[in-house]
Amino acid sequence: QVQLVESGGGLVQAGGSLRLSCAASGRTFSSYAMGWFRQALGKEREFVAAISWSGSSTYNADSVKGRFTISRDNAKNTVSLQMNSLKPEDTAVYYCAADINEFRLRRLASYWGQGTQVTVSS
Repeated sequence: QVQLVESGGGLVQAGGSLRLSCAASGRTFSSYAMGWFRQALGKEREFVAAISWSGSSTYNADSVKGRFTISRDNAKNTVSLQMNSLKPEDTAVYYCAADINEFRLRRLASYWGQGTQVTVSS
């Protein structure tokens, strides 16, 4: 069982930056691939980024490549999403996610956080 709690959301102007963090509970955190998804109002939840259990592999959606960076610290049971050059279309609720399978994590997840709102004003 993995419990996930996100933090770091907020309001930022276009072109600005935010850093999201996700704190995970459970002694098996380092066994899980971790990821971020987002859901804008009236739209389906979409994949943003994922990182393998070791941190050696990362995956990003085309819409955020070159702007967002995912990282993890297995010693602290945390995963972060550094978001730069934010655009109004990045506005959404961002969810931290975990799954034992890093490839499946780009579509589904076994565990989800409660979400944190990111709003980018133009």
